[in-house]
Amino acid sequence: MLIAAVAFTLVIRHCGRPRAPRAAVATMTPMPASDDLLQRLESDRALADLLTLHGDFDIAARDPVEELALANGLRLTPIAGDGAGGTYFLCGEPGGPERPVLYTDSEGTAVLMAANLTEALELIVHFPYWRDIPFGHDPGELEAEYRDDDENFDSNRAGIVAALGLGPLALDEALARLRAAVARYEPGFVPTCVTHDGGPYEHAFYHREF
Repeated sequence: MLIAAVAFTLVIRHCGRPRAPRAAVATMTPMPASDDLLQRLESDRALADLLTLHGDFDIAARDPVEELALANGLRLTPIAGDGAGGTYFLCGEPGGPERPVLYTDSEGTAVLMAANLTEALELIVHFPYWRDIPFGHDPGELEAEYRDDDENFDSNRAGIVAALGLGPLALDEALARLRAAVARYEPGFVPTCVTHDGGPYEHAFYHREF
């Protein structure tokens, strides 16, 4: 009976004791994939240089030919350029859930080329000749030309895919994604020059079936 009474007393005392507050658990909002990929490229100069060599996507070339504004009002952030004077832009605010990628060239044409930076880089890395395909060029022949020009073409591609954690991409899937992005170009993603009266950019793939 004494043991039972002592045990009962301990239970009462334990239940009546105020519990210590639980420590707050820190939560971190994951960085959107597009912002994360861009940050990784910015922090790895060797990888960025390899992407420039392989895919003509140069994050050091962020000076567009002219200042542009989108018809839908979304913010344009230049993220890379190419050797022909073209510029890649992320559309929308940093940290946004979806930031489509717009490509403009130096001749006043443009096209929405991917739903986000991940898909843009997968297209550029797996098919660096993506801009030629809608104009009737055979992808197999283009691939052979790139391999002839660069003996490290396959190893460079594999290295970039591994370093950035990109997925595999078959040609059919690449073209389906590209068509879906291109279909969204008009009217909202048509850029217009704001520094002079140059009018809206023309559709880079206008009336092209691929």
